[in-house]
Amino acid sequence: MAESDSGSLFSSAESDQYHWNNRVLLITEDEEVNFFYLKTLLRKTEARVIRAKNGKEAVDIIAKHCGEIDLILMDLNMPVMDGYEAMKIIKSRHPGIPIIAQTAYTLTDDRRKCLKAGFNDYISKPINRLALLRMLNENLS
Repeated sequence: MAESDSGSLFSSAESDQYHWNNRVLLITEDEEVNFFYLKTLLRKTEARVIRAKNGKEAVDIIAKHCGEIDLILMDLNMPVMDGYEAMKIIKSRHPGIPIIAQTAYTLTDDRRKCLKAGFNDYISKPINRLALLRMLNENLS
């Protein structure tokens, strides 16, 4: 959708549907530019966004903010601790938190591999705004 004259990236229907001012999303992403891209895509949703730069930080943030995080968007390829290991630790302690894998790898098997490993969903980069919002909405419901 093109940006309108009012500067909104959402239609009025999308604004109502993707309004998460009472939600906290953890974005686990080591690359600055990717994090800011995702944060920009989510700005109009009014969700509170927290960042972890690697899987270990994500595990620590979840432990510190127990019960506050509504959803995790997890990059798979990160330093210190990758997304698979972080997801397994988080799911073992907090199985109810949806974790969506995000990766630049787009092989046909990647989605199946992520779902089999325990991720709730999978999205490939470059991330499409509307596909991301729909996926988040499904997983936050």
